[in-house]
Amino acid sequence: MDRQPITKEGYEKLREEITMLETERMPEIVKAIAAARAEGDLSENAEYHGQREAQGQLQARINTLKAKLNSCYVVDPKDLDHDIVNFGAVVTVFDLDDEFEEQYEFVGPGEEDFTADPIRILTTSPLAQALLGKKIGERIETEVPSGTLHMEIRKIEFAE
Repeated sequence: MDRQPITKEGYEKLREEITMLETERMPEIVKAIAAARAEGDLSENAEYHGQREAQGQLQARINTLKAKLNSCYVVDPKDLDHDIVNFGAVVTVFDLDDEFEEQYEFVGPGEEDFTADPIRILTTSPLAQALLGKKIGERIETEVPSGTLHMEIRKIEFAE
């Protein structure tokens, strides 16, 4: 798997979530398992089995977050080329088929948000892959799950 860029803030957000899950949520579940175990016969103890399942799901979430962190490297977008679409850029594109403008911000794992304005998309998404490295005025055609997109890059901005 290729390593993906992530901001320092995004990295810290993932790290904080892992810490919270390991130091707060997991001990709560362990206590609940111990309390359920103390009630006796485990074969008919729904509380015990439910807590064990919750423990497994929580551990899976922790493992997923740790894998994300291990596949990332911290990047400061200020250090990247601002003349092309790059990690950390906010790109305004014009949809040539539907004739409307839309903005996308290129982010790392854990930072994506499809309800944000601009829409925060992963640099590994099909749309981001088609736009990365392009300049203002360039047109792209790319396949996405919903069909073929035809777009023109209108503006590239970076946060200060």
